[in-house]
Amino acid sequence: MFLSLFSSTNHGPRSYLDSDSSTTNSTSHLVETENSYDANDGFGKMGFNFSNAHCQVYSDGFSDEVEESDEERGQGNSSFTDRNQGTKMDEDWRRIEIHEDEFRHPLVREICRLIECRSAWNHKHEGKMRHLLRGLKPRLVCAVLLSQSDERVALDFFYWSDRQWRYRHYPIVYCVMLDVLSKTKLCQGARRVLRLMARRGIQRGPQDFCCVMVSYSRAGKLRNAMQVLTMMQKAGIEPNLLVCNTAIHVLVMANRLEKALRFLERMQLLGIMPNVVTYNCLIKGYCDLHRVEDAMELISEMPLKGCSPDKVSYYTVMGFLCKNRRIREVRDVIEKMEDTKLLADQVTYNTLIHMLSKHQHADEALQFLREAQKRGFQVDKVGYSAIVDSYCKEGRMDQAKEIVNEMFTRGCIPDVVTYTAIINGFSQAGEVGQARKMLQQMYKHGCKPNTVSYTAFLKGLCQKGNSSEAREMMKASEEQWWTPNAITYSVVMHGFRREGKLSDACDVVREMIGKGFFPTPVEINLLIQSLCRIGRVDEAKKFMEECLNMGCAVNAVNFTTVIHRFCQQDDIEAALSLLDDMYLSNKHPDAVTYTTIIDALGKKGRIEEATELTLKMLKKGIDPTPVTYRTVIHRYGQIGRVEDLLNLLDKMLTRQECRTAFNQVIEKLCTFGNPEAADKLLGKVLRTASRIDANTCHVLMESYLRKGIPLSAYKVACRMFSRGLIPDLKLCEKVCKKLMQEGKSEEADNLLLRFVERGNISSHCLQHSQTE
Repeated sequence: MFLSLFSSTNHGPRSYLDSDSSTTNSTSHLVETENSYDANDGFGKMGFNFSNAHCQVYSDGFSDEVEESDEERGQGNSSFTDRNQGTKMDEDWRRIEIHEDEFRHPLVREICRLIECRSAWNHKHEGKMRHLLRGLKPRLVCAVLLSQSDERVALDFFYWSDRQWRYRHYPIVYCVMLDVLSKTKLCQGARRVLRLMARRGIQRGPQDFCCVMVSYSRAGKLRNAMQVLTMMQKAGIEPNLLVCNTAIHVLVMANRLEKALRFLERMQLLGIMPNVVTYNCLIKGYCDLHRVEDAMELISEMPLKGCSPDKVSYYTVMGFLCKNRRIREVRDVIEKMEDTKLLADQVTYNTLIHMLSKHQHADEALQFLREAQKRGFQVDKVGYSAIVDSYCKEGRMDQAKEIVNEMFTRGCIPDVVTYTAIINGFSQAGEVGQARKMLQQMYKHGCKPNTVSYTAFLKGLCQKGNSSEAREMMKASEEQWWTPNAITYSVVMHGFRREGKLSDACDVVREMIGKGFFPTPVEINLLIQSLCRIGRVDEAKKFMEECLNMGCAVNAVNFTTVIHRFCQQDDIEAALSLLDDMYLSNKHPDAVTYTTIIDALGKKGRIEEATELTLKMLKKGIDPTPVTYRTVIHRYGQIGRVEDLLNLLDKMLTRQECRTAFNQVIEKLCTFGNPEAADKLLGKVLRTASRIDANTCHVLMESYLRKGIPLSAYKVACRMFSRGLIPDLKLCEKVCKKLMQEGKSEEADNLLLRFVERGNISSHCLQHSQTE
């Protein structure tokens, strides 16, 4: 039954998209592209240097050694043995909800605290963590996973705990982990958890496969997402409506609406009838493609198909119309919705207010707010705050303040979100004084500012050039009972950077890392660029190495920035040394890194070293870019090393094809006044006889004319005619004049005659040019 989702009448099993040749042979298992985790993965990557003798290396199929250690571990924190023997499980455990009490449990809070300080872990912390882990009930383990703000940390904890002695995850833990990963792009981790469930003998349901499918979809891997259906088939699990809805959702999110519609037809042939969720996915697909008329037509057809639309169906269309400010059509949709006895209520108006405010249509949002009030609906502070925020983002602070005053008159007291929006608006408008007053008013009205409020104000200070004051306020945060976060530090750091106070900016980064927040590679690169721009390249290198040693995500771009500056200062030895440091730090250079140093070596005349470095780049498996080709051609052509250049190009072209490589060589040699050497390569260019090749020939002809060799230019034109290319007529007229001046009238007449034969000029024009 399941295979028929992918098959056609005349062929064997095929992909779900029978018209897509790229996925026709995709019914095999997904290939695992991510290395299996071992004792040094997981928390070890985050700073946990464990020396656990019981941590076995997991291969792609989970090795036999692991299976043996699994049996030796015992039952873990429950009677796992029965489950591991393949006992059928009751589906009730999949519906267990984690309550607030579990999140506040002392064991959960202590484990979360240990995870947060993972960079300072030692064997004592590890032992404590293991002891706490064995006392955790399944609900508490789930609470730990759900408490992590970074899903990667949750996945690392899941892996680490699964490797511990006498512990084994409950089935509910696997399902919660998959649910967490379905909200991320960590698709390989999700698939590995699914495989681990099969290895442990835990029954997998369709919803587990759906989680993996959605994760692949978030990662932009549509083909892999749809191949999960094949995994289900091989696991002997029949599709249900949830699976089909997920598949349609994945196709819609990838803008494959037509294929989603074909999938709908096939699921109906299998007897799986669509519900309102199915149609709502398709309605969203139509709206995403700006086919709102088709979306409304589908809504009108739904009752005929035995499925009445709900408010979400109409809200989806309204959201598209609100985004495009088509207010009249929004009202038409409301009328059609009410015609189907789905009356517009407070939720409807709140939805419209938020949609319009989100897209900075505050005036239209205010109209619907007034309409809601006339119909007797009470708009809460959330709706008001959305409009206030929209006005503030547009810089219309007077209107925003009027809305706030109206909130007070209606007894709807603004909260911290409302005040923060106003503070942010004043800060963006450069009115820092007004933003400061608003902070003070918050305290007067009994509303305590939070981290977001202060960060918005500090951003305003930094934009006005008062980064030092912003930093002092950040230092005094404990007195004001608020805690700076990563964004706060980033705001102040960028403020110092824009003011040119780079030492202070670096100090803020160090303080930021000390608090457990890490700058992004982009932020690090901006600081490095600023230091290099004012000639402090040694300090930039030291700062980058310091960030690397403190665990920041320094990448190849950061190294390349410093290398580029060393090359600009003609300090090539320092650049080469830093290139070696990249490999020692496991930061692999890319083509840009190599090209930068190759260009610097060529500029200094060290062409042998440049050649050696280019060959090293190719040996490392790094493909040259068009910039690499231009750099090599320019430097070799500059010194006339044509033979060496051609040998190197042959090796480069085997790694990465460059259609215009020889065109560039000819043009560069002509630029350097060496058309004779360029002429020897003309045969390689004229093989394809394209428009680009014609331009290259024109460059060569002009170079010959500049050197006073019109006969060679004439020969180039003749070779163009023989390859079916028509030379530039005006350029050929210049060649003819030069030929006539040198007494070569026969060649001049022959060149013009070729144009007459092809109908480019008339015989009268030929006679006129000959008389001249």
